[in-house]
Amino acid sequence: MEMALMDNLWVIVGTVLVFLMLGGFILLEAGSTRMKNAGHIAGKTIFTAGIGALVFWAVGYGLIYGSEGAFIGWGSFFYGDASFSGEGLAPAVDIMFQMVFALVALTIAFGGFAERAKLSAYVIFAVLFSALIYPVVAHWIWGGGWLAGHGKQDFAGSTVVHLTGAMAALAATIILKPRIGKFNKDGSSNDIAGHNQVYTALGVLLLWVGWFGFNGGSTFGVADAFFGFVSLNTMLGAAAGAVAAMSVAWAVNGKADVPSMLNGALAGLVAITAPAGFVEPWAAVVIGLVGGIIVVFSMKLFDKARIDDPIFALSVHGTVGVWGTLANGLFAVPAFSSEIDWGKPGLFYGGGLEQLGVQALGVFTSGLYAFVASFLILKVMDIVMGGLRVSEEEEIIGLDLSEHGGYGYPENIPNPNDQKGA
Repeated sequence: MEMALMDNLWVIVGTVLVFLMLGGFILLEAGSTRMKNAGHIAGKTIFTAGIGALVFWAVGYGLIYGSEGAFIGWGSFFYGDASFSGEGLAPAVDIMFQMVFALVALTIAFGGFAERAKLSAYVIFAVLFSALIYPVVAHWIWGGGWLAGHGKQDFAGSTVVHLTGAMAALAATIILKPRIGKFNKDGSSNDIAGHNQVYTALGVLLLWVGWFGFNGGSTFGVADAFFGFVSLNTMLGAAAGAVAAMSVAWAVNGKADVPSMLNGALAGLVAITAPAGFVEPWAAVVIGLVGGIIVVFSMKLFDKARIDDPIFALSVHGTVGVWGTLANGLFAVPAFSSEIDWGKPGLFYGGGLEQLGVQALGVFTSGLYAFVASFLILKVMDIVMGGLRVSEEEEIIGLDLSEHGGYGYPENIPNPNDQKGA
């Protein structure tokens, strides 16, 4: 009983850490965009978290864990179980932990909306993503669905959370089209710099801290202190990603630009999320290093493809989410995978290509579903709502004023009343 209570306490601590990541996303996204949209980005993160939490409580959790059907679960809607058997996790603790993961995926998805989407688009998509997109992928892998039956490994969500959110973001960027002034007629791009790199760096640090709950909390217990090992892998992956991205950017661009460094750390975190409980520390370093290298070139690739991704969600969470998931098929250790009865060893540990094939299948099908479902939903919304994007005039003056009636930095805007008192 006492150990079960400690397990529940640890998972609640992990829940709080993951929820704190939303604060990191606020600073990261606001700092990476222009001042005229800062208040909007901060506010939409809070109210969409509220929408996502309510929808997940009402239907999302039940669609993931309500039953073990191949495609979707069913049951436990409007969850209200206050019981505790004295063993394992209390139902309320479990739903809280799963809920904050869904909120992170939703926040990632909204990276593709940045600086050009109507407020109403956020509201409607938050409901539909939380009810129809995220629960399906989560059920397939974590809820006893068909990919779980194949042994798909995703310890804390490189696919379930990060790739799913990124594919929704990709659908949004395609439908919304680039921001005004991002690309020239000849195909070249213009750098639209974020307004506060200090905010961005602090956001990354908060996300890094929260990730110890994201990965470490996914052990669901403290009995064998395995959460410490998972946390070590998390730290090493992030550190390697930051160093790799800085080095590559310095070599390629001639400057160690700050966005590359910061996105390298996030790439390392995303990359190690799926393998955190399956690999040895040396492999965590390799996985993070490769993630940091990939993210630098991925950002350039999307830019050349004229895909406007202000928060770099597609590269950090999408491209690197794919790598992190596939890495299990290479580095998964037999003892770890068999201990938790989740898949097979990786290629480098005598497992052959079987687990790598399962990981690739999971990436392809989950990413395809998340993209197609998001694209169809957003396209219908675009038609019904007469457009998801604000007008050109509203985009130029900024979403703080056009969508909320006031600026996030009001002291920087001239006030006519100040002149009257002069």
